[in-house]
Amino acid sequence: MQREDSLEEALKKCAVGFDTSETVEEFAVQDGELKLVKRKVTRRDIPPDIKAVKMLLDGRRDESQLSDEELEAERNKLLKMLKEEDFD
Repeated sequence: MQREDSLEEALKKCAVGFDTSETVEEFAVQDGELKLVKRKVTRRDIPPDIKAVKMLLDGRRDESQLSDEELEAERNKLLKMLKEEDFD
């Protein structure tokens, strides 16, 4: 059950989009020791994924065929719901 919950949380995260950062560290040998020479932190904004929204909707409903307009309306509804959940 815990794995399903974590998968659903990951899917929700993809559905609303998220920020991430990646750290790259470069080391060199100085005086016989490894020293950190350079650290680069890259931040990226991952936009909402409509396929993740569709997967969430398919899991909640029996209807698997939604029009683009219905899918967009449900996406907006889910985004609003998830943002409100983040503020609680």
